Amino acid sequence: MTGAGIAATAPRASRARRWLRRYGLATVGGAIIGYWFFAALLAPVLLTHDPDFVDVANRLQAPSAVHWFGTDALGRDVFARVITGARISLAAGFSVVTVGAIFGTVLGGVAAYARGWPEEALMRLTDLVLCFPPIILAMAIAAALGIGTVNTVIAMLVVWWPKFARLARSLVIVQRGQEYVEAAQVVGFGPAHILFRHVIPNAVGPLVVLVTLDLGNAILVFAGLSFLGLGVIPPTPEWGAMVAEGRELVQQWWVATFPGIAILTVVMGFNFVGDAIRDWLDPHARRR
Repeated sequence: MTGAGIAATAPRASRARRWLRRYGLATVGGAIIGYWFFAALLAPVLLTHDPDFVDVANRLQAPSAVHWFGTDALGRDVFARVITGARISLAAGFSVVTVGAIFGTVLGGVAAYARGWPEEALMRLTDLVLCFPPIILAMAIAAALGIGTVNTVIAMLVVWWPKFARLARSLVIVQRGQEYVEAAQVVGFGPAHILFRHVIPNAVGPLVVLVTLDLGNAILVFAGLSFLGLGVIPPTPEWGAMVAEGRELVQQWWVATFPGIAILTVVMGFNFVGDAIRDWLDPHARRR
């Protein structure tokens, strides 16, 4: 290769390394999330077996061309149940994080902007919830409400909003002293208009990062509660419940392995995307 060719190749290689460093993990994470999203969306088209069909004659069959992920102790197709379980796990995770983020952000923003006794009362309520380990409190609430997808989501919502309230409060405290807020007050805008149209939109970056990272965490907690028997009602196909069903089937490894891989990949995907968004929003990271 000539000197000119080497000189032309070096910048391209450098750009490729920069691209991989900046977008590589985000691309992998986005691909994983996209796969599971479309798999859940197109589940009725993709599946060749009924996820709830019991076929005891073919119980605990190893992965094959007929049953790609094998069958469980009741002869149900594991692949069909894993794909169907994506619908439940993703929907539960998105519901918990979305509602928790909206409620917590509004509560924390109002507390920081109102100041005085409203801020003190709202933050003490937040501290009260944060006193308990989230998973333990969620387990207690889920046990009190009874097993079921809706009850599990409600139990998670009770413990999920405080982190968003804390973060939103700190961000609004920083933003409320900025010049654009003082200018809006001089113009005559009311507190609600300034908070929801100016302050919160300018503080949304870290909240977006927390939402993205928390989606994987919410799916993991939901699976954990189902694993403990506090989540979905059998025979609903859900990843955590499927892992629980196969935890003692050591020889039939596929029963627990494939739903476990599903949980692992989804959590990794959201973590990759969340880390990338955090780096993109960090001016110091952009200069590296």
